[in-house]
Amino acid sequence: QVRLVESGGGSVSSGGSLKLSCAAFGYVRHCRMGWYRQAPGKEREFVSSISSDDTTDYSDSVQGRFTISRDNAQSMLYLQMYSLKTDDTAVYYCAACGLPRAFVHWGQGTQVTVSS
Repeated sequence: QVRLVESGGGSVSSGGSLKLSCAAFGYVRHCRMGWYRQAPGKEREFVSSISSDDTTDYSDSVQGRFTISRDNAQSMLYLQMYSLKTDDTAVYYCAACGLPRAFVHWGQGTQVTVSS
């Protein structure tokens, strides 16, 4: 059984930065992990993922602004977000295991609000 708990969300002005964290409880060391987000009235969308050997993948909308990383020793996943835009406002979800972009385990989400 895997449980994922996100933290680090909040409110920030456009151009600002935030770092999201995801604590994983259960065995995820050999799993790909990732971040998705869902804005009001929109479908959940892929943001970024990282494999067990630290190969990363980003959506075009965040490429160059967000950095995903993981600490397997601490069972943590991170998303460092820079140059935030109002369009980045969403609930951000941590995900783990399964196929690339088809994750099995999900966290409860953390709200990120970017104001102009």
